[in-house]
Amino acid sequence: MRFGFVLPNNWGIDDARAVADLASEAEQLGLDSVWVNHHVVNIGYIAERLGDRPYHDALTMLTWAASRTSSVRLGTSVLVMPYLHPMSTAKALATLDQLSGGRVIAGLGVGSLPEENEILGVEYERRGPLGNEFIEVMQALWADGPADHEGDHYRMRGVVAAPIPAQDRLPIWIGGSGGPAQRRAVAYGDGWHPMCSVDGLASRMVGFGTALTTAGRDRSEIVVAPRIDVSGVPDAAAVAAWTDAGADELIVGAAGRDLERHRAALHHVAELID
Repeated sequence: MRFGFVLPNNWGIDDARAVADLASEAEQLGLDSVWVNHHVVNIGYIAERLGDRPYHDALTMLTWAASRTSSVRLGTSVLVMPYLHPMSTAKALATLDQLSGGRVIAGLGVGSLPEENEILGVEYERRGPLGNEFIEVMQALWADGPADHEGDHYRMRGVVAAPIPAQDRLPIWIGGSGGPAQRRAVAYGDGWHPMCSVDGLASRMVGFGTALTTAGRDRSEIVVAPRIDVSGVPDAAAVAAWTDAGADELIVGAAGRDLERHRAALHHVAELID
């Protein structure tokens, strides 16, 4: 089992540097990856949790973390595609991949907060098709040569948005637990990144297997990496249960505004590695 740790850029902790610097601590402790959260405005359940406290920008935090590390992988859990534009996002992720020496994982999702969609001018009900096109545009821009795309949301012909990623294929992990996310993962992704319990993962793996078969893909081609709270891995037996349920990696985070609580969670995960 491989382990990642979620940096608490979404918990209203004032010291952004201290939050990002947990990445170097994670690397020293032997974790495989670090992850950042993404929302744009404090609204809905984000506002209920944070009020006017900071929710630090995902890619800025991840870039700082990249500068403080040398080997740990760098992921987004997850970028909400309807809040972004695929051309600028493709450039930002490719640039970060170049800066970090090919360590980026693009975790992508379509979101679940209608209020934020509304304030950002994105139709919530159409976020799924838009997300699919978003990925298609980015993958076209990351390939060699000028990119073309003709869709309902984005159109381009002969577009170059260099640089391309350092990796031959920048991994895309699709966030979300339901059928649409599973199908999006097998259609476009290198990983499936749900949020669920261990029993929830076991039950969802049946549908995921069906989606793989329908798409003609092999299970070995896609990483299954649930995002879980640290309480979901109290000991080695819990890790074994996640393995049996179908997980290849566990992306672990903690809740709360106390940075030391997150550091304790990080050290707990490191003990599970040992």
